[in-house]
Amino acid sequence: MIPLIVDLETEWRGGQNQALLLLKGLYERGHAAELVATHGSSLSHRAKKAGIYVHSVSRRMTRLAAAANIRSVLADGRIDVVHANEAHAVTAAWLALRNRSLPFIVSRRVGFPLGKGRIAQSRYRRADCILANSRWVADQAIASGAPAEKVRVVYEGVEIPTLPPADVKEAARKHWALKQSDRVLGCVGALQKDKGQEWVIRSLANLRPEFPDCKLLVAGEGEYRQTLEALAGDLNVRDAVIFAGFVKDISAVYQAIDIFVFPSLFEGLGTSLLSAMSYAVPSITFFGCALGEIVENGQSGLQVEAKNCTQIAAAAARLLRDLDFAQRIAQAGRARVSQHFSAEHMVQETLKVYEEVLG
Repeated sequence: MIPLIVDLETEWRGGQNQALLLLKGLYERGHAAELVATHGSSLSHRAKKAGIYVHSVSRRMTRLAAAANIRSVLADGRIDVVHANEAHAVTAAWLALRNRSLPFIVSRRVGFPLGKGRIAQSRYRRADCILANSRWVADQAIASGAPAEKVRVVYEGVEIPTLPPADVKEAARKHWALKQSDRVLGCVGALQKDKGQEWVIRSLANLRPEFPDCKLLVAGEGEYRQTLEALAGDLNVRDAVIFAGFVKDISAVYQAIDIFVFPSLFEGLGTSLLSAMSYAVPSITFFGCALGEIVENGQSGLQVEAKNCTQIAAAAARLLRDLDFAQRIAQAGRARVSQHFSAEHMVQETLKVYEEVLG
């Protein structure tokens, strides 16, 4: 089988990581998948490095021009199924498939309603299958017009790492000048208002009186950084917050921290939360969206009210005070991700969908 994955996103986000994991997994199973990606994008670069055949389109190319590029890839008939991995790709692939009968798969990772316009709805009606990355995303898509019979849930996945030895964890902490006695919370994600880092910084201010050696490592970049830095200054915790910026080797963050906090206010699933749990880091997240599909509250993670820094601080304090409890949460979280949210499971379930639409 030769699937064509289309992803025109220029930035590196969770969806692009999923595309790369899928491409690698298909290759490992003997399927010579190909990729259409934006020239110079992180996904294009990483896919080429992994030996994936990449068809590049210009960053300045319109969706119509990108569609023409995709049609040229389809011309010789070797492609068996087209899979649009993100929103820009959906439009370009849909246009490319006009008057063609090739199976069309669309990934859906956000809880926003589908557009009401004729074109927006037509794209999803043309799809043979809509892959939602959680039950919550599937419900939102169906409620806004996606054909229910075409929607399938395939959870995103992460690679399950070997747990790092003590010297690796020590080196990771030293990279950010963290002492072994520091109690370190961590966040990973783009610095945007809806990602909720503000509430972790506020909770840190609540924790510091009891845990004066508590620090916060914030990995990610974005337009909200200056606001977050100013907030940390206003709360007198600026010396305790490390803004790491974009971290290429994100595993070093999970190796360095004691507790992971995932405070996103609107999330289709949350691969950074999955990654933290896979590293056996006890994790805290909010109630709502798809997060309850990942975390079993009180067993494989802790959930608190959104925007409630008092509850975040209380949950973190509980983990810091009771190390045995924190270890149980960490191990149960890793086991849950291994069982339900591994990259291997994601690839296998996606491959089943391909086989189904191909008959």
